[in-house]
Amino acid sequence: MAAHHLSWLEAGVVGAMQGVAELFPVSSLGHSVLLPAVVGGSWARDLNVASPESPYLAFIVGLHVATAIALIVYFWRDWLRVIGGLISSIRYRRVATDDQGLAWLLVLATIPVGLVGLLFEHWLRTTLGRPVPAAIFLIVNGFVLFAAEQLRRGDPSLNEEYQDERVSGPISDARLARLPVPRAVLIGSAQILALAPGISRSGATMVAGMLRGLSREDAARFSFLLATPVILAAGVLKIPDLTGPLGDGIRGQAIFGAVLSGIGAYLSVRFLTRYLSVRSLRPFGVYCVLAGAASLVWFAVR
Repeated sequence: MAAHHLSWLEAGVVGAMQGVAELFPVSSLGHSVLLPAVVGGSWARDLNVASPESPYLAFIVGLHVATAIALIVYFWRDWLRVIGGLISSIRYRRVATDDQGLAWLLVLATIPVGLVGLLFEHWLRTTLGRPVPAAIFLIVNGFVLFAAEQLRRGDPSLNEEYQDERVSGPISDARLARLPVPRAVLIGSAQILALAPGISRSGATMVAGMLRGLSREDAARFSFLLATPVILAAGVLKIPDLTGPLGDGIRGQAIFGAVLSGIGAYLSVRFLTRYLSVRSLRPFGVYCVLAGAASLVWFAVR
């Protein structure tokens, strides 16, 4: 089989963009579809996520491993507590501590998107992973962010139950551990929407969390914790594609893109955990609407 083509510039740009956009509420997959289409030429030929056997998709999802590693590095103390809580809960067959409770909430809230992804990912990607649907979904994503902030502002009761102190780490996790299981599963299920390019995984879970009573900061933290196992699993499942025929000619570029993706993700999560403690999602909503609309205009006039 002939080697696939992916230039070092393409790998670097997409890798850095994916690392940043995966955690910002702006849809990394949507950007991975739109950017090549907007640039056109060899980018549109090389970077087509909708093709049935796409080396570009294997490259993108392979970048997720680096993003997940960056999240694990940033939250390593938290993950040690959560994993320790899960192990002790299984060992002693009880859920008695905040760490044990949060661990099981993360497990249960991840199941819906895992099942839907395994069953429908291929169909959703080949059907919706095209520039025009991605641009439309990006606009929808922007309006959802606007709506969430407007509803939260208009109904302070949405944020009363979990707004104790604006503190990260164990105190935030103690609040999250008090979430009822159905509410946590509903928030986690919002990640299913992100299987459509243009809908942000982090944005969907943040919005669902905010509308179910979490503060913006706690919603963001829960979103990042939820994203870690999902992103890591998706990347690990695609690694065999990169080591097989689909990876011929692009493995070096994949490593290069992954390094930039990991750096971008680490810097993004550091920024967002601070930004979202005091600022709203509206600027991201503005960006999504403008970027999606501009893309549609570009496709129409080109």
